[in-house]
Amino acid sequence: MTLRTTLTPASEWVQLSTTDKDWAQADQALLGSLLSHMLIIRGFEECVLELAGEGLVHGPAHSSIGQEGGAAGSIVGLTAADQVNGSHRGHHQFLSKALGYLAPKGLDPKAPLSVDVQSLLQRTLAEILGLDQGFCHGRGGSMHLQWVEAGALGTNAIVGGGVPLAAGAAFAHKHSGTDAVAVTYFGDGAVNIGSVLETMNLAAAWKLPLCFFIENNGYAVSTNIDESTAETRLSARGLAFNIASWKVDGMDPLAVHLAMQEALAHLRAGKGPAIVEADVYRYFHQNGPFPGSAFGYRSKEEEQQWRARDPINLLAAKMQERKLISADEVAALRERVAAAMKLACQQLLQTESSGTPGKRSIRPELWPSPDFRDVGLRGDLSELQGMRPEEESSFSGKLEPRKFIDVVADVMTRRMETDSSIVVMGEDVHRLKGGTNGATRGLRDRFPERVLGTPISENAFAGLGGGMAMDGRFKPVIEFMYPDFMWVAADQVFNQIGKARHMFGGGFEMPLVLRTKIAKGTGYGSQHSMDPVGIFATSPGWRIAAASTPFDYVGLMNSALACKDPVLVIEHVDLYNSTGAAPVEDLDYIIPVGKAAVRRKGRELTVLTYLSMVNHSMEAVDQTGIDAEVIDLRWLDRASLDWDTIATSIKKTNNVLIVEQGARGTSYGAWLADEIQRRYFDWLDQPVQRVTGAEASPSISKVLERAACARTEEVVDGLRQVMRDKGLTNAGSI
Repeated sequence: MTLRTTLTPASEWVQLSTTDKDWAQADQALLGSLLSHMLIIRGFEECVLELAGEGLVHGPAHSSIGQEGGAAGSIVGLTAADQVNGSHRGHHQFLSKALGYLAPKGLDPKAPLSVDVQSLLQRTLAEILGLDQGFCHGRGGSMHLQWVEAGALGTNAIVGGGVPLAAGAAFAHKHSGTDAVAVTYFGDGAVNIGSVLETMNLAAAWKLPLCFFIENNGYAVSTNIDESTAETRLSARGLAFNIASWKVDGMDPLAVHLAMQEALAHLRAGKGPAIVEADVYRYFHQNGPFPGSAFGYRSKEEEQQWRARDPINLLAAKMQERKLISADEVAALRERVAAAMKLACQQLLQTESSGTPGKRSIRPELWPSPDFRDVGLRGDLSELQGMRPEEESSFSGKLEPRKFIDVVADVMTRRMETDSSIVVMGEDVHRLKGGTNGATRGLRDRFPERVLGTPISENAFAGLGGGMAMDGRFKPVIEFMYPDFMWVAADQVFNQIGKARHMFGGGFEMPLVLRTKIAKGTGYGSQHSMDPVGIFATSPGWRIAAASTPFDYVGLMNSALACKDPVLVIEHVDLYNSTGAAPVEDLDYIIPVGKAAVRRKGRELTVLTYLSMVNHSMEAVDQTGIDAEVIDLRWLDRASLDWDTIATSIKKTNNVLIVEQGARGTSYGAWLADEIQRRYFDWLDQPVQRVTGAEASPSISKVLERAACARTEEVVDGLRQVMRDKGLTNAGSI
């Protein structure tokens, strides 16, 4: 007969409820602040829904009416150093954190609203309306609210997308030696998202001071929680990761506050993350001023039952029982909030006197200028001013033949010696004598606290790096073992890291380096061999650096690490064991952003290429004898391409061949050819031609892998084809 032993979780999981004694002992100032926060949020949200009903909110209006208790209860106890982020339904958390920042000693529900509070309401409303005076200059709108100074890191339109970013903030707090914490808010829908669960695991493994605050309102748009999970007590997720967890009635703001105080004590004591689940209810539909019952997915009776438990009414009644406030004083606070919102609307809106008299519209002078469209997509690179640029041909220091992979490790060692903010993370970077290829050789021994081997959780550690970069105290260097793995983390790489700086108004920096390698020719098949450049080049926000020599790698990596934008540093396994001239001691120069290298001068044809295909192109030119000019692009993104060097060559040769190794469907050259033909059409004797791999991804078979990739032979064919199309009939024999 088998032996059965009941197992118990390693961490505590409790449900917390208030008693009459809790209410009797609750601090008057605390209750007053809670009431003030919730009534300000309620009045603000009612105004937003009114404007949405008039068609004045361009985009969604995800109101939090009914859920104020979860936000206020959890936030009034935070400090200015603590940080929060949230989801698409995040007006209430943003406002509560901002109110706490403006009034750290609390808000008196009997006092007039301050000028600062009035400004907060108007700026937040302006952002939701898409106006320039908003916190993100109208770019963020309802779903992307950020005020970094107040500790509001930004709400997020991707369900669960902000959770890994909050882990980055928590990492920065812990490793800066503070007791500050990060709180990430999300709903029942996000609990089942991989990035959320990955982050729970990573935060627990690294004991990060991160609170996962789950607002369980029972619905993901119209899908009931009973339909989406078999365990509707969502805080149970924490047990799988050894995370202490609390479950609480979110319609009771005092209960939320008490649970959060226990969670904060746990976090500040260095015991790792916490989960707080608050059962709340949104009174309206996912978006807009209509109740969910209007769409048929819940009943009016259900909505009435939850409204009968309104958190504001509960708190007001409890305070009145203790003679802390009167019904008239509560009503007066409501009126002051309504007046504040009316004033904010008067500042932002105008009333039509013709057409439809009385109809309100946005004041036209408040819209952001169309010229602001691309501002802040990337920085201005002023951070690189004063750094020493070098080229191998003019370098005055000592150069020796060195392996490419050794230089990769050495330049990172040098930068970590001189910059204590650099943190390297990725799968196996701390083991195997420098990861799977030796790129981080020796770093763990020298910098044990700043070289972090991660779980296989690409969304979590990429987003954690993004959060660190947004925080600004650390500069993450993230390694993806293979580029294909970045598509597992595509949300964090493209939706979060790449877009964040621009999306939140361009007012902060995003210093992050993402390293990866192209592994074509290694037999690792379709899911380990891609060239990601074509997709990154068409994704906003990223800069892309690609070195073909050891000397250039030093300069490009130094530029990437100094840059305040996210930079993809892409490598190639074919180059790792190659040898080239490189410095032994002087590793402090840069290759300036936007500077290509002419590897061979010529007059018949311009060859544009990068990484290992530079050498293949040089070999092909030598074999054919064609007088081609070979340009190593080095910087590949739209903003960093060296158009001066490219233009000079094209105006001389009047012919272009773009050479790359990767698959045709995700080709970098497709975008580049279009750009060249639009810029230099009058200088071209024929359309831009390209050498690429096949449409199919590389296969495991050595023969099929070779057939899928471009190398010297394909470049030879491409060179000859260009010359034939130019009119040289004997080009095939060149």
